[in-house]
Amino acid sequence: MSQAPAQSADGAEKPVFYLKEDHHPENGTSIGFWLYLMSDCLIFATLFATYAVVGRSYAAGPSGADLFDLKLVAINTGFLLFSSITYGFAMLEAQKKKINTTLIWLAITGLFGLAFLGLELYEFYHLIHEGATPQRSAFLSAFFALVGTHGLHVTFGVIWLVTLMVQVKKFGLHPENMRRLTCLSMFWHFLDVIWIGVFSFVYLVGVL
Repeated sequence: MSQAPAQSADGAEKPVFYLKEDHHPENGTSIGFWLYLMSDCLIFATLFATYAVVGRSYAAGPSGADLFDLKLVAINTGFLLFSSITYGFAMLEAQKKKINTTLIWLAITGLFGLAFLGLELYEFYHLIHEGATPQRSAFLSAFFALVGTHGLHVTFGVIWLVTLMVQVKKFGLHPENMRRLTCLSMFWHFLDVIWIGVFSFVYLVGVL
């Protein structure tokens, strides 16, 4: 039996909603975010492929062996890897609904992320000061494009992290914030995996 539309005070028909349950699909956000990560994989795959093709085109300029400071890059790699560990601790505390300790571990993660960005900016400044600018050679163009794109992702990740800290502090660890923390966790670990590829393929191979 159909339900007659309700009448408003001015005689106009009010819409009738038959769907009572939550219209948000179960795991819809996670699936959508995985699709986003796959699209990001394509971006980095393109940048890696470009570097593989032109990474030895120095145009009579400096090579990776002349420019890269592996000790500095190793320290920077440690910062990013430790940030993934501390984010994991934050998620463990979040599952226990401990807001304060979750915020502490998130803050430590953010500090590691900022330290990583600081060393990367220092490296870029040093290279440009030495005349190794992106327009110097195809090798340097591909290098700055790949490493710089990763750095931009880390920057946006830190901004997202700070935003989530504010939301957790204000609204607590309700299901929506837990879902957002999970998405950022996937994003942060994804950046770690990409950086391991950068460290191995760009820096280690570059000094050989």
